[in-house]
Amino acid sequence: MVLGTSIAGSPAIHAVGNGPNYGGNEAIQTSIFHTHSEMASFLKKQEKKQEAMELEVIGQSVKNRDLYLVKYMKNPANPTILFLTQQHGNEALNTEAALDFIKQMGSGKMKDMLDGVNILIVPMLNPDGAMGDVNFSLDDYIADGDRHMTRYNANEVDLNRDHVDRIQPETSALHEQVLGKYDIDYMIDLHHQATQSERDEQLVSGSILHPTTENVAADVLLKSKQLGAVVYDAIQPKGWGHLAKYAGGSAETISRNGIAVEYGIATLLFEVRGMADHYRDSYILGQKSNGYLIKQTVLTMEETAKAIADQSIQQKDISFWDTLETQNRRPTE
Repeated sequence: MVLGTSIAGSPAIHAVGNGPNYGGNEAIQTSIFHTHSEMASFLKKQEKKQEAMELEVIGQSVKNRDLYLVKYMKNPANPTILFLTQQHGNEALNTEAALDFIKQMGSGKMKDMLDGVNILIVPMLNPDGAMGDVNFSLDDYIADGDRHMTRYNANEVDLNRDHVDRIQPETSALHEQVLGKYDIDYMIDLHHQATQSERDEQLVSGSILHPTTENVAADVLLKSKQLGAVVYDAIQPKGWGHLAKYAGGSAETISRNGIAVEYGIATLLFEVRGMADHYRDSYILGQKSNGYLIKQTVLTMEETAKAIADQSIQQKDISFWDTLETQNRRPTE
């Protein structure tokens, strides 16, 4: 694959926040992203290489693609974090980042960290949407490459609005085989948003948000805000990172809210800038920012896992949430 997280030698100023938009002229290639079968092959190879890693199939999609769970469970008594990617099939960079993170886990770089934390990763919850293998037309989608990629699953359902009814096989598998099976303390739900969100007149590299439903327990909300503080403190000081508060709703059909209430899991939504494919030009980001955006998610996964492992997350200052501005959409020029 041609994607990578190396940013050495690249300009740091505005590299993500004001990185290139899709203007109708730049090629947007979906072929640079792992296909479902390529991801499966990668995961199986990593499982053979990594003693600490276990790979589990938790179910199948509408089109019968396997849904994978990557597990690092050295001590079940340790706190556990779940990283969830690609509930929306056209939000691909976070899956690429998750695969990079998994590869790093096998390098020994973070071996000692597993003494203090368990890590679960669902690297592609919506493989049918990611492969464009759906029961509706994608003819108006913009990207080139070997396939289109869409937000919805094969039945044209938004999986991140199915966390109460769980009608779709993908959300059902997540709840039955992951959320209801493992004792999970933290979850980061990794998404992408459109390209024109800004804070302080600077386009954001991403936006974060804790549960906002009134039904969330106070201790869960505190832990969720601490999780966000780890992410903010890791990303914001970088010259290529600029975060805002996401403008999200309080419905419990959304994973950030419903999972926090039902399971008592501290949750954080991270919406990374730009999508891999869409029918709206303003939702797609030019590919020159891919390396920075992947690095942003890898750093998020690394730093949150480390903070949980060494328990420093419990001392994080959450007061920044009181002053962090909610993103707004840049006016059309």
